[in-house]
Amino acid sequence: MTAEFRFHTPIKVRYDETDRQGHVNFGHYLFYFDVGITEFMDSIGFGHKEMKEENTEFLFIESHSNYESFAHWPEILHVHVRIGHVGKRSLRFEFQVRAQVDDRLVATGHIVAVTAHSGNFELRSVPERMREAIRRHQGEIPQDPAFS
Repeated sequence: MTAEFRFHTPIKVRYDETDRQGHVNFGHYLFYFDVGITEFMDSIGFGHKEMKEENTEFLFIESHSNYESFAHWPEILHVHVRIGHVGKRSLRFEFQVRAQVDDRLVATGHIVAVTAHSGNFELRSVPERMREAIRRHQGEIPQDPAFS
């Protein structure tokens, strides 16, 4: 079972993120997801400082977005983030982007990251401290046998 979204961070759409049609250009949603990951990891107590202590980096290996409705400048969006899966060396971050003003669903998506040693980028196991931070936040470590 996938955990509910318990975290979100606000992002204000900037004018230069919109296209000629006046709505957020599709490519910016991946940047919003990336901001969401950074803020999410900080919020659960395993942010940049803790990753440095563990000599661990994320390498993004897959991303996907679905666009549900338009967002415009200067709307404020909420990027909701949860962990959908933790494997031996990978995590799947899942996202919902909702408009603050009316809670409409703007986009959904996911990013799969693998954990690597920060010195040589060799793949490594997800640190136990990271697993514990996820467990404290979500109450579970979601696992999917289709991923490793």
